[in-house]
Amino acid sequence: MTASPAPDVDLVLPCLNEAEALPWVLARVPAGWRPLVVDNGSTDGSADTARALGATVVHEPRRGFGAACHAGLTAATADLVCFCDCDASLDPALLEPFVREVRAGTADLVLGRRRPQVPGAWPAHARAGNLALALLLRRRTGLRLHDLGPLRAARREPLLALGLTDRRSGYPLQMVVRAADAGWRIVEHDVPYLPRTGASKVTGTWRGTWQAVRDMRRVLAEPPAREGNPR
Repeated sequence: MTASPAPDVDLVLPCLNEAEALPWVLARVPAGWRPLVVDNGSTDGSADTARALGATVVHEPRRGFGAACHAGLTAATADLVCFCDCDASLDPALLEPFVREVRAGTADLVLGRRRPQVPGAWPAHARAGNLALALLLRRRTGLRLHDLGPLRAARREPLLALGLTDRRSGYPLQMVVRAADAGWRIVEHDVPYLPRTGASKVTGTWRGTWQAVRDMRRVLAEPPAREGNPR
């Protein structure tokens, strides 16, 4: 039996009840990349759907966006790792130029700045929370970012070396903060943002949004760390 070739890139897709969106998302994963669908306790058959569509399924029973993302990161084996939501709001193919940038050595962490394509794609309360956090991040690190979105690319080993500990909504922010503290080159590019498929687990309500903001404010209060420089 011939062994499967090593993936060029591992794509982490945190998943909680996204069976409806998975066919669209997985059909857009670039050739040679391995989709890692991290099932975070789905009850709609998401894991079976992902497996039937050729994805590798990772099970993470601990609920939380950060728990799912980190389970995917630790399961990854490729040198380059990308992250993308699994709700069809973002096209995984948008990550290809991000990967080229990291591979070329011109950036260490590349982020997608979400640009809504239709009214209502990004609820007003979620955008307000994101803006507030971007301003706090600028004050904390000096980074002039506009979004803390889920579309991102970096090298696996340096990401693991950051020692990320948040397992809730603060995980994406903690990644950026610790990377900034470590002197990483962090860049941001506009990406089209579409209406998600299904109900949002975090930003669909004011309550969910501000719970996420509280998680992220806790991350911003952490003392600076100076570890994990990828260079």
